[in-house]
Amino acid sequence: MIAHTSAPSSYRNRDQIVIERALISVSDKTGLLELAAALTTGGVEIVSTGSTAATIRAAGYDVTDVFSVTGFPESLDGRVKTLHPGVHAGILADLRLEAHEAQLTELGIKAFQLVVVNLYPFVETALSDAEPADVIEQIDIGGPALVRASAKNHANVAIVVDPVNYGEIIEAMAAGGSTLKLRQKLASLAFEHTADYDLSVSAWFTENVYDQWQDDTEALDEDATFDDDDDDDDDDDDESPFPEGLGIEVTRDAILRYGENSHQAAALYVGDGGRGIAQARQLHGKEMSYNNYVDADAAVRAAFDFSEPAVAIVKHANPCGIAIAKPNAPDPIASAHLRAHACDPISAFGGVIAANRVVTLGMAETISEIFTEVLVAPGFEPSAVELLTKKKNIRLLELPADYERSSLELHQISGGLLVQETDSFEDFSSNGWTLVAGPEVDAATRADLEFAWKSCRSVKSNAILLAHAGASVGVGMGQVNRVDSCHLAVSRAGERAAGSVAASDAFFPFADGLEVLLDAGIAAVVQPGGSVRDPEVIAAATAAGVSMYFTGERHFFH
Repeated sequence: MIAHTSAPSSYRNRDQIVIERALISVSDKTGLLELAAALTTGGVEIVSTGSTAATIRAAGYDVTDVFSVTGFPESLDGRVKTLHPGVHAGILADLRLEAHEAQLTELGIKAFQLVVVNLYPFVETALSDAEPADVIEQIDIGGPALVRASAKNHANVAIVVDPVNYGEIIEAMAAGGSTLKLRQKLASLAFEHTADYDLSVSAWFTENVYDQWQDDTEALDEDATFDDDDDDDDDDDDESPFPEGLGIEVTRDAILRYGENSHQAAALYVGDGGRGIAQARQLHGKEMSYNNYVDADAAVRAAFDFSEPAVAIVKHANPCGIAIAKPNAPDPIASAHLRAHACDPISAFGGVIAANRVVTLGMAETISEIFTEVLVAPGFEPSAVELLTKKKNIRLLELPADYERSSLELHQISGGLLVQETDSFEDFSSNGWTLVAGPEVDAATRADLEFAWKSCRSVKSNAILLAHAGASVGVGMGQVNRVDSCHLAVSRAGERAAGSVAASDAFFPFADGLEVLLDAGIAAVVQPGGSVRDPEVIAAATAAGVSMYFTGERHFFH
């Protein structure tokens, strides 16, 4: 058993450690030669691997190949390079202990005081749609081992995983060596780096390898000829799309001014390869707030439900106007905005606007007259930016080109997470609807019903949306009963309710809610159906001579 006796006080009490030997193995060569130059000037021995060593040597700096240290050549296409006691003992030796120092001497191994490693570009390869075998080759093995070993032994070794920190090492060398405070900071960053890396690998396996395993298992089951009748209770066939664990990798991107209220702290975290509002580029305006992000995400969700040029205006995560462009409009997105704004101009004041097309000067001219918190779109005409940036406070956000909603939605509850598939139901056509009351409607009315049904799913439940000619005219949202939502939609629409169509995100549990709409002169209704009182509701529509369709699918949104 090794006695953990103390090292000489001349070493033990030193906060600063002089860097005499460094191991460098990086896939990202950013800043490598500047670091190599500083190390060489400082008399540091550089040990390196593969392409890193070649890059340093080609620049004219002395470098020791790692196989000279291990006595073993890099092998298996580079899969094995640094996994050797000659490397790891020099990293893990705690030289505050005399026994460790003595063992290194006995083994003829020299200690490292600096390790510079960044890992194979796994995330970049996975996002490039590379073949699975190529992605797997980018799973680094030796790199994380070097990083974790160095971070564990930060009392003796400085570990650098990001070129952004090279300057700190160069400054530390000029000041006499790395300090414990610096090594602790770098160790923390290193463990964060390997944790993020492992989560990326786990997430990729969940999405790719896990699914392939499921497919292979199902194929095996189809071809199987053996008898598996016994022990049925032990079968655990999990065919759900939800894995046992979630690899969630996020990094803090910004500290926000505050949360929903001024007494709540808040921050924005983003994931690698994100494609949403969190990755939008801000072109102008004050910093985004917590509420701005929530409303902007809701507005984008609503606008991007449509293939036609569309605009959604949101307040407190609820639409107060949704519209598509008027047919043959010379400026379609400007037309969509004017029509969405007309739904509820009072609520649109101080709202968040999302467009699913490039913002034109025509749209910008209208918005410039209205107090707007955020405008988000896939792009902006230069003239639109020039005009809108004259308004000091409006926030202009440009969505990433590959904007896409996630396939899963997460909602935090106390003690856990709820995870569900995104409501990505895309067949909003009326082809599968069932006419349960009144006559078949004409083409224009049918188009309005389809628009209302699609728009309704962006409204918080209980949701009622009235529409006419491809634009909402009244929205009743977030009420605790459907009757109140009907009253709210009708009151918001006013005279425009007569002749409009109505969509309900879920069935009418009684006829009373529908009767509010009928009394307002609604021309047609679309709803999921499925209530035990459907006959009562159908009878009310039939008595009023109003056409009503059942979709068979609801769209709650909480």
